[in-house]
Amino acid sequence: MKNTGLFLFFTIISFISFAQPTGSGVTDNDLQLNTITTALPFMSITPDSRAGGMGDAGTALSPNSSSVYWNTSALSFSKIKSEISLSYVPWLRQLTNDIHLSYLSGFVQVNKIHTIGGSLRFFSLGEITFTDNSGNVIRDDKPSEFELTGAYAFKLADKLSIGLNGKFAYSNLTGGLTVGGVNTKPGVVGAADLSFTYYNDEAKIGKLDGVYTFAATFNNIGNKVAYSELSQRDFIPMNMKIGNSFKAEFDRYNHVTFAVDLQKLLVPTPAFYDYYDDNNDGINQPTEFQLLSGKPNDIGVISGMIQSFYDAPGVVVKDEDGKYIQNADGTFEISKGSKLKEELSEINIAAGVEWWYNDVFAVRTGIFYENKNKGNRQFLNFGASLKYNMFAFDFSYLASISGRQSPLANTLRFTIRLYLGQGGGAATAGE
Repeated sequence: MKNTGLFLFFTIISFISFAQPTGSGVTDNDLQLNTITTALPFMSITPDSRAGGMGDAGTALSPNSSSVYWNTSALSFSKIKSEISLSYVPWLRQLTNDIHLSYLSGFVQVNKIHTIGGSLRFFSLGEITFTDNSGNVIRDDKPSEFELTGAYAFKLADKLSIGLNGKFAYSNLTGGLTVGGVNTKPGVVGAADLSFTYYNDEAKIGKLDGVYTFAATFNNIGNKVAYSELSQRDFIPMNMKIGNSFKAEFDRYNHVTFAVDLQKLLVPTPAFYDYYDDNNDGINQPTEFQLLSGKPNDIGVISGMIQSFYDAPGVVVKDEDGKYIQNADGTFEISKGSKLKEELSEINIAAGVEWWYNDVFAVRTGIFYENKNKGNRQFLNFGASLKYNMFAFDFSYLASISGRQSPLANTLRFTIRLYLGQGGGAATAGE
C-alpha cells in the first residue's frame, strides 16, 4: 500500500460531514442539550503532553510509553526498546487549585513479536469538606481515584499489530460516609482495552515519502459502578477511537506528522422524558412523566455499547399549541433527521500537527471539537518537546474556544520521558 487514501478520507469526513446538518435541514440549534455522563470520568482524561498538544489526537501517533493509554498495539512498531514516562496535569484550575492527575507509564519490547507495558494513573480531587443538611461540618476528606493497567502488544505481521490492556480502577469519593442512613462505598472497576494498528513506513502522498498509521481502539470496556447498595449503577467511559496519521519525511532533519481522530463514547444516550397530557384537551395540566423518545439505559454493558450507536432521542415535534404530537400507535412524532443528526453529534473530532527537527526539538498544535449539545468541549492546544540523549521533556497548553469560560481553559500538561535502548520496531523516539 503506497498511498494514504484512508488518511485523506477520514480527514475529509471529519471536517466536512460530521460538522454539517443532515439532508433534512436539522441543525445543532434544533437539538436539545443531552450530555452523556459516566462514572469514573478520570479514566478518559488525556494524561500526556504530546497528544495533549495535538488536540487529543493520540490514537495513531507513533509509539511511546503513553501509547499504553492511547493505543497499546502501536508499541510493536517502536524503535525504542524501552521507555518510562511520568506526566503531571493540574486539573480544573479555573475552579480550584488542588485537583491533579499523575500518570506513570512504561513498556519494554521482549522481542520483535511481543511487547509488554503498564501504567499507574492517580487522580486527586483535593480536600473536600462534607456537611449535613444543616450545613454542619461532618469531616474533611481527600477523595481520590486510581487505575492500574497491564498492557500487551502482539505483532501479527510486518505492518499489523494487536494490543490488549487489563485494568483495575478504584474510586473512593466519599470515604464510606453515611448519607440519609445509606452507607456509601468505593467504586471498583475491572476493564479492558482492545487496539489494532496498521503501520506502513513506505507510504506516499504524491511524491512525498512518509509513514502512514491507521489505528482503532475500544477502551474501558468494563462493569458498571454504584457508590451504594441503593444507587443506580452507572457506565464507565467506554469509548471507541479511530485514528489516522501521516508522518511526512521532508528530509533527514524535518519530519511533520498530521493526525486525525474520531472519538465516540460507547455509552447509551439519555432518553427524552417529559410530562404529557394524555387527554390532550388543553384543560388539565399534563401530569404523567413518561418516555417520549429514545431508549432506557438500565441495561447491561454489551447491550449498552451496541445501543449507543442508534439510541439518540432526537427532537419530539410539537404542534402550534406547544403540545407533543402523538402518533396513532402511541409513539410520538420525531423531527425527521434529528435522530441521525444527534447520533453524529456524539462523534468528537480531534486533529493535530507536529514538527520535529533532527529528533531534538518539536512544536505541535491541535484542535478538539465536541458538539455544544454533548458537552461543548472545544479547544486549541499548543505544545513543545525537547530531547537530549536519553531524556525528553514535553509540555502542552490548552486554550478554550467554546464561547464561554470553560473549566478546562489554561490546562497545562507536563511529561518527562526516559528512553532505554534501541528496539526492533519502526518508529523513532518522540516522532
